[in-house]
Amino acid sequence: MGSGCSHSHVEAGLSAGDIGRALTAAEARCAGQGERLTAPRRRVLELLLKAGEAVKAYDLIARYGLDGVAAKPPTVYRALDFLERTGLAHRIASISAYVACSAGDRAHAAAFLICDCCGATAEVTPPEGEALHRAAEAAGYVIERTTIEGHGRCGACRVAA
Repeated sequence: MGSGCSHSHVEAGLSAGDIGRALTAAEARCAGQGERLTAPRRRVLELLLKAGEAVKAYDLIARYGLDGVAAKPPTVYRALDFLERTGLAHRIASISAYVACSAGDRAHAAAFLICDCCGATAEVTPPEGEALHRAAEAAGYVIERTTIEGHGRCGACRVAA
């Protein structure tokens, strides 16, 4: 993602077994919310889990199809909207990319640390997440989703610099 990153990084994606377990958990979570994890939604989530990092929608479109056939953009965008709405994925606005939620079993505020060199992302618990929800509640608001983004350099990029 970033320019100037010439060193190697550890692959972040999940193993096939972990992806299978995550997809099974996602199906159960959707069912518990009265929703369905349809085949297109499942495929997009699978691609996000496999990547293990933030992925742009057009890359998901290219990777979506089997046998080298790309998906139609509306299919992927609708799936991403669903995954974000149900808390199974997050949109990282500053880099126009999506990432599978690392805490897919519960609704929560999300914060992302984004490396401007290599593009690696890490989901962390925001230190003021609960306080923000309490403040919103006191003001009569209900926050449906919160995403905080911090940009800098990951440990590998800092060491390599």
